Amino acid sequence: MTPRTKELIEDMLETMYDANGVGLAAPQVGVLKRIVVIDTTGEDPYILINPRIVESSGEQTGQEGCLSVPGKFGIVTRPNYVKAVALDVNMKPIEVEGTELLARAICHELDHLDGHLYVEKAEGPLQDMTYEDEEEE
Repeated sequence: MTPRTKELIEDMLETMYDANGVGLAAPQVGVLKRIVVIDTTGEDPYILINPRIVESSGEQTGQEGCLSVPGKFGIVTRPNYVKAVALDVNMKPIEVEGTELLARAICHELDHLDGHLYVEKAEGPLQDMTYEDEEEE
């Protein structure tokens, strides 16, 4: 891993936390690399390099927002369980399994890597996020 890529990852984490987000993909900060950072617990972020989903099941429908579309949210259906493989920050293979919010975040961030936003999957029009909604995100 180059020092430049390490710096990118640090900057992505800082940007995500400053915006109270749970995930961020490199293309969202103008870098065309297949890197995402995800932290749904506030404790230990996932850094996923060249991630891909290898398994998914179930279904969940719920609110989804995005740092690329500030102040809005939409209702999106995603898998309820996801398994992804990637390289970690040490360039070692890792496997990440998640349900509910983690599964949603993995799908959402990997969509960014392929040039897609959640608004393409939103069921109905986007809605304005209220202060109460922001507290829940």
